[in-house]
Amino acid sequence: MKILARHLTADLFNCQNNQLTDKELILDMLKTILQDLQMQLVSCVTESPDSEHEVFILALDKGHITLHVYPQLKYVALDVFLCQEDAEPDKLGQAVRNFFKPDKTKTTVLKRGDFGAPKEIKPKVKTKVAPLRKIHNTGAKVIRILARRNNNQQ
Repeated sequence: MKILARHLTADLFNCQNNQLTDKELILDMLKTILQDLQMQLVSCVTESPDSEHEVFILALDKGHITLHVYPQLKYVALDVFLCQEDAEPDKLGQAVRNFFKPDKTKTTVLKRGDFGAPKEIKPKVKTKVAPLRKIHNTGAKVIRILARRNNNQQ
């Protein structure tokens, strides 16, 4: 199957890295990841559309990366588009996740330009929750169940 590109989107929720406001550190991290993965940076733009939102746009020789950082929400939106059939945007996504340390991530991977695919294209979606977050969620569910039982018995 011939495809033109691979496209990864990731939502990073409740990021634990307290450097979400440090634009230079984030940009250095992105450049280091690109260098480690032997990807060539063509140009880079950073913008601050408002006081609560930073945007990083990196044009690569074979794709692009956009990163939207919302420090007050502890939320990061990542978009990686790599114009190679054998590209591995997951590696780049994992490196970004390791930097921001989110409690929960939702990742979607698409094969772009897949001319041989059936009419309905279903993306591959993965959701990961940090272990401590899973424990907290389970504990909250147990408490709600016990509270309901206690209310029903009274």
